[in-house]
Amino acid sequence: MKARLVPVYFQSGMDKEFEAQLANVASLLAGDAEIAPPVAVGSPIPDSDAVLFPQLIGDAFKQLAQLRAIDRPFLVMTSEFGTVAMWDWEIVSLLKAEGAEVFTPYTLDQAKVICRALGACRALRGATFLVFQDDPGEGMQASIFKRFYWWEQACTDRMREKFGLRIEKRSFKALGARAKAIPDSTADDALRARPFPTDAASPALRAAAKLYLAIKAEIGNDERVLGAGLNCLNESFHSNSTPCLAWNWLFEDTGLLWACEADTMSLVTEYIVRGSLRGEVMMSNVYPFLMGMAALKHERISSFPNILEPEHHALVAHCGYFGLMPARMATEWKLRPKVLAIVDDLATAIDARLPVGPVTMAKLDPKLEALQVIPAVLEGYAGYPGSDCVNGGIVKVRDGRALMDRLYSHHQIFTVGDKSLELGLAARAFGLRLELV
Repeated sequence: MKARLVPVYFQSGMDKEFEAQLANVASLLAGDAEIAPPVAVGSPIPDSDAVLFPQLIGDAFKQLAQLRAIDRPFLVMTSEFGTVAMWDWEIVSLLKAEGAEVFTPYTLDQAKVICRALGACRALRGATFLVFQDDPGEGMQASIFKRFYWWEQACTDRMREKFGLRIEKRSFKALGARAKAIPDSTADDALRARPFPTDAASPALRAAAKLYLAIKAEIGNDERVLGAGLNCLNESFHSNSTPCLAWNWLFEDTGLLWACEADTMSLVTEYIVRGSLRGEVMMSNVYPFLMGMAALKHERISSFPNILEPEHHALVAHCGYFGLMPARMATEWKLRPKVLAIVDDLATAIDARLPVGPVTMAKLDPKLEALQVIPAVLEGYAGYPGSDCVNGGIVKVRDGRALMDRLYSHHQIFTVGDKSLELGLAARAFGLRLELV
């Protein structure tokens, strides 16, 4: 969904210069914003995500009270390049001092990120995230899963209040039964139509394809469903497969986002990051080296890699591999037999890699007031045969002790590159505070 922008002009500002710059901005933002007819400062503002200033002039000082009354973010794009003009810092500074939320992009790409984030925020209002679960926390490894906030009604209520998002819960047990009832021939047809790298046996592939077909049927043609998840580990006894292949195929089909373990906090974070950046996202667990044996025991490994500055490093691993990743994001991607004992013998998992280099981790805080952003560098990979980390990533953060003090969750959302500046803009567009670690 494109952002809706309403251009505004000052008492003496509706001139040829204003019209020319407005046409220029409309052309530059054609793929990311809908530009409404301009209105005068002081007039009612139509339904929109932000007001657009293609021109700032001295009248702003005289019409300050009317500007203060505008209850939308301000987007200032006053140069021919689709950025803020340096002559406007005086007016912009006063507007900020008066309490306005003012975006002043100094590159066109920043302006596009702001518009994409505003449009994504609008699309989230009235959207649905579909989660499959029955008694979350009560099943496998209950001592761990009972601690997770995303299953609490308070969390769901906050998402509705903050973003206008609806979380719809359906039965995982019923879904698993419907998947098992799908004929083998139907699953085989789906697999033949979409070949992919795998070393999983045919029964496991059929089970994975059946779960995909069952989830796809549940969603149907409901365009309001923008994301989904199921309680795949804690209630793994409801299915003879895991949804890893299903999430990849559904993402390829419609752009549907997913979250492991029905983690709606991760799902909303994915939506914010991908919707704002138009880049791919993945989800995984982080195990800071400073956690020591508490992390090592969980992954059934004896030690972290012997590297310089271990205090600033973390192991990234989920379900035996680096993390759940869409194929088009990966440099290497393969569907493999399951690693974890907690899931059925027919379950599968994705073994994939990102390119080595800068990455960014992100996660919403529990009160949905801040977006935590953690720039990092993916330095390489480490594998431990016979463990729960057959192929994990090694990331270096700027300050490992700050990470330990401030990390919101073991579940983190990853995107490629250092996107801290862009995600700071996205956070503001969603009404969030940026917390940079």
